[in-house]
Amino acid sequence: MKQNKLTYGKTNIIGITGGVGAGKSAILEFLAQNYNARVIYSDIVANDIKKKGYPAYDELVMLLGEGILGDDGEIDKKKMAEAIFGDENLLSKVNYILHPAVNTFIINIIDREREQNQLDFVFVEAALLIENGYKRFVDELWYVYADESTRRSRLKSSRGYSDEKIDSIFASQLDEKTFRENADFVIDNSADLDYAKAQIDKKLGEWKAKWQA
Repeated sequence: MKQNKLTYGKTNIIGITGGVGAGKSAILEFLAQNYNARVIYSDIVANDIKKKGYPAYDELVMLLGEGILGDDGEIDKKKMAEAIFGDENLLSKVNYILHPAVNTFIINIIDREREQNQLDFVFVEAALLIENGYKRFVDELWYVYADESTRRSRLKSSRGYSDEKIDSIFASQLDEKTFRENADFVIDNSADLDYAKAQIDKKLGEWKAKWQA
């Protein structure tokens, strides 16, 4: 694990990543409620930038046609999924539009929060945090870890996924070794949430004490 790079008295940017089923959402909810922080969810950003008025909207309609629009003129998520289904080439083109747009949107938020400097932390959650090069923009990268059996159990109980679907998702994501190699801090969320919370409180308590000493 790398040396602590957080600085007291400025808005620190922390990337949060981890495999599906690791419990990132619960960790982020805890951070938002208990620290002077803002949480940015990449999935929410990805939905926002598809709305009318954003560049991705025009590009997606040009690529996929007006058939993906709902009665309100906004992109209909279901219609868009149907337009892409089974076409890997089209999916690649959509991702080529969305991924850079998401990155730009998030980086603009980071820049604004750093300039205002009113928060201790901005936490950025993204499944592809490492793959999309967010290490260049964050002060630290945190990896939310849970063992495979725990993740599998959570996905079955919360989302009703089959073993086949889970195997497919796991195979498409980074392995644990890569996550750990890129992480500045690892949160073990294999047990109950209180255990994970204690790890975060310990780290950030030490951070605060160091800079207030």
